Amino acid sequence: MSEQHKIRTSVEIYGYTYKIVGTETSGHMRLVASMVDEKMREFHAMNPSLDSSRLAVLTAINTVHDYLKLKEQVEQLENELKKLKG
Repeated sequence: MSEQHKIRTSVEIYGYTYKIVGTETSGHMRLVASMVDEKMREFHAMNPSLDSSRLAVLTAINTVHDYLKLKEQVEQLENELKKLKG
């Protein structure tokens, strides 16, 4: 069994530098980090009294919510496609 090549990338999220490891490209990991950073800054603008830990949790909750909604939509579209195929 072959192990996928791990890529190490440094990213900055909300003023902190993180070294992340994954099998995706560095560009992909930077994009993900950029989106997390953007979301945290967006929530900070709406809730300036929240510290970075609470902003991170709020960001995680909203991200998982968005993921679940998209997953539901994909499942609905797959079911519709199956019906069309007969």
